[in-house]
Amino acid sequence: MRLFLLPISTRRTLLYCQKLDVTAPGAKESLSERVQAKAAKTWAGWEAKESGWQKTVVNYGNKALRRIPYEEWGLKSVPPLSERLKREETKEASGMGKVEVVFPQSLIPKDRVSDVLRRLATEREALHRKRLIYCIVGMPISAPVALIPVVPNIPFFYLVYRAWSHWRAIAGGKHVQFLLKNNLLDLQPSPIVDAVYAGQEPPLESTPKPTTTPESDLAKEITPFPPPAIEPPYPDGETMLLTQENGKKMTQALDLPQLEVELERAIWQVETAIKKANEGVEAKRSEDMKEAEAVRDEEKKKAQ
Repeated sequence: MRLFLLPISTRRTLLYCQKLDVTAPGAKESLSERVQAKAAKTWAGWEAKESGWQKTVVNYGNKALRRIPYEEWGLKSVPPLSERLKREETKEASGMGKVEVVFPQSLIPKDRVSDVLRRLATEREALHRKRLIYCIVGMPISAPVALIPVVPNIPFFYLVYRAWSHWRAIAGGKHVQFLLKNNLLDLQPSPIVDAVYAGQEPPLESTPKPTTTPESDLAKEITPFPPPAIEPPYPDGETMLLTQENGKKMTQALDLPQLEVELERAIWQVETAIKKANEGVEAKRSEDMKEAEAVRDEEKKKAQ
């Protein structure tokens, strides 16, 4: 497999895992893989319908899936670490065949890559564990919905999916931690990725206050502005580093079409967060102006 670190903003980075291994001839798919394939086939069939409750479920479902944090999708792209995979990766490392990490050196200095990976692998682990428990607790509560005729038990299946999703995110993070702990990573700066970031057309979306939490803030690991050296308007805030247009250019440059949906989702989520932050700033500014105007009016009345 190959890992990609792609900064979305000056404080957020997408982790994506490209699976390079092809299933060996005669090898059996795991139960998890068979279930995923069946679910994907069913979902695609529902999407193809022009109307009906299946189409309605798909429409609402796709909206819900788009709102799942891109960090979770990134960790889910990393395969769970089985004992067989541990042996294979350790064996490959002994033969100088480590897992590649592709990153833009203009944005993430090489000596900071491990810190970024470690942060992404661990920052949400406690959250995923807590929500996994909530989903498991909610499953038996939602089970009676199955007694309603005709209508499928959507709440139950949603909780099952979210429980699986949180488990996969935890497992993906554990895999990355294993690679870091055992020095199984081969850091590969990518001139191709750097060229895409350098081709951005300013100005980019920005906000005076970061939209991240202290746990997820990568400002110390990400260079504030890549070449060409254009300082962001809010050095202490947050500035986008990728647009939707350049996200598509990135997937084309890397010849990685499956990355497009991950980048599109991540860029949309960060752009939305920045816009909301700016709306809050504007609302606060407007409120302050009204208060200042009210104070001036009051002072004028007293002066009269």
